[in-house]
Amino acid sequence: MSFTKSVDTKKKLLLNQSANILTMLNLGSGSMALILIMKGHASLAAGLIFLAAICDMYDGKVARNLNISSDFGKQLDSLADLISFGVAPALLIYQSILFQYSIAGILLTVMYILCGAIRLARFNVTTFTGNFQGLPIPAAGCLLALFFLMKFYIPSVFFMFILLGLSVLMIGTFKVKKI
Repeated sequence: MSFTKSVDTKKKLLLNQSANILTMLNLGSGSMALILIMKGHASLAAGLIFLAAICDMYDGKVARNLNISSDFGKQLDSLADLISFGVAPALLIYQSILFQYSIAGILLTVMYILCGAIRLARFNVTTFTGNFQGLPIPAAGCLLALFFLMKFYIPSVFFMFILLGLSVLMIGTFKVKKI
């Protein structure tokens, strides 16, 4: 009987942490993308950014459906999102394309990351009403990864404007309906 009770307790613990496990998979994917960028495997890194987005899409759904949402989970999710959709895609674009623009490329890369952090912090201190304020960072990060995959069709200078535009959109005050 104690063995069965122990198994049930472990299942319940795993179920209660399922959303956080998905968040950690998001963070792990973003972290691995950073390592792959440093190792020169940019296309694989872009794929991991998309994988992080899939994990991010489901962590909140799982938390709501199982009624296991928590402040800890919300904060962990934002930290994971900053790595996976802020730092990783920004460095992907910088390392692959914007390095050639010297200080302008560096400044735009840092600005994108800072605007992503502002966007996440603002989300964490406001009450969610069904609409996001500004472009969500997962969307911005996935767009950067997608643009990276199309880099042979886009003049490199346009990536400076893409980073600038996404940065402004993330900190914008317009409403975006959650899908």
